[in-house]
Amino acid sequence: MGGPAGEAVVTVDWQRYAEQMARLARDLVAQESVQATLDAVSAAAVELVEGCDAAGILTVSKGRAVTLAVCGDIVEESDRLQGEFGEGPCFDAARRVDGERLFRIADMTRPQPSWPRYSRAARDLGIGSMTGVLLYTDEEDFGALNLYSRRPGAFGEDIETAGWLLASHAAVALATARTVDQLENALETRHAIGEAMGILMERHQMSEDEAFGVLRRISQNHNLKLRDVAGRVRAASPERG
Repeated sequence: MGGPAGEAVVTVDWQRYAEQMARLARDLVAQESVQATLDAVSAAAVELVEGCDAAGILTVSKGRAVTLAVCGDIVEESDRLQGEFGEGPCFDAARRVDGERLFRIADMTRPQPSWPRYSRAARDLGIGSMTGVLLYTDEEDFGALNLYSRRPGAFGEDIETAGWLLASHAAVALATARTVDQLENALETRHAIGEAMGILMERHQMSEDEAFGVLRRISQNHNLKLRDVAGRVRAASPERG
């Protein structure tokens, strides 16, 4: 099938892609942290999607572009410029400006009226075409998975579908990784609080309820997380000095 500016659009070998998706699902779930999962998603996009030269995950926090993961040397600069200009397809996708969960720019070498400053910068970076998919699960957005090619017309409708499948696998793996991280953090927090309570109980002859009450009051009065208060108590203990 012909693409813009005479470029041939890459199609997908769906049987091979399905096999790759199955392997990817196992690999993503096996990652040890949210960051490792994000990095694996970006690397998988470059490896699995034909025509993709670089990939990254961008989120927008309080109006600021934040690069979460990178695979390829043009991604960070692209994200930085979109944040600096406050415009760009990845920036809009992460903010869900138009309500769409997918974008595809067939030819970034041509002027893009929606992003005039970024499109000029993208040409200088050597970006030929782009596509991106919002990563989300349970109505919570993680950011946009953005794919870059150095040639125009690299991403056709087949690639959009491939991107959706990759993003779906990634979102499930991210949700799993976040759950594991949250459980581990909860266990670490419980351990820290328990140790701090033990120190107070021994040092000041307090009951368990009294020791917890002291930690909670300090937390509320000083607007600190209970875990941080516990950490300060532990750090101030002579036994830990």
